[in-house]
Amino acid sequence: MRTIHAVAGLAVVLALSGCQRTSMSDFGGNSTSPAPLQAQPVPTVSSGQLDAPTTTDTSQFPAAPVSGTAAVGGVQPAGADAAAATNALDVTKESMVGNWRVANGGSSCDMFLTLTNLGSGSRGGTRGCAGELTQMGSWEVAGKQVVLKDRNGNPLARLFKTADARFDGSTNSGQPVSLSR
Repeated sequence: MRTIHAVAGLAVVLALSGCQRTSMSDFGGNSTSPAPLQAQPVPTVSSGQLDAPTTTDTSQFPAAPVSGTAAVGGVQPAGADAAAATNALDVTKESMVGNWRVANGGSSCDMFLTLTNLGSGSRGGTRGCAGELTQMGSWEVAGKQVVLKDRNGNPLARLFKTADARFDGSTNSGQPVSLSR
């Protein structure tokens, strides 16, 4: 037992003897530190009024997001969407969360909806979609409709609950959209 303790103690002494103190000094004991930085001149700051934006050239400004509370873009649903709106079933945000299969213009893709806040809506996204739905970044429930929005908060499409796990509607360009599980 004594030899084990002696060997362990010797190993500890050898391990500690290999350690050395490190510092910012040279071998002669003189402390060296980096030279201080010199102050740089700062240009003067000017202030003044900005020119008012012209009403004729608004191309330099992005379009303001449109609230999706009553209808996408303030336009009431027409045609098949009007019928879907009047016959739509109640919908809650919690029931929308998760993975959805999207049918849009003859193709299909996946959509993921979360409850994570993003602007005025909740975070969402698509995978494998084509057309307008590639820009989807958020969504919200407004009354009995689900509004899909782009990354800037502008409405892309509106959908209405038509069955237990099915939503039907259209994009802003008029393409039919269906969500199902």
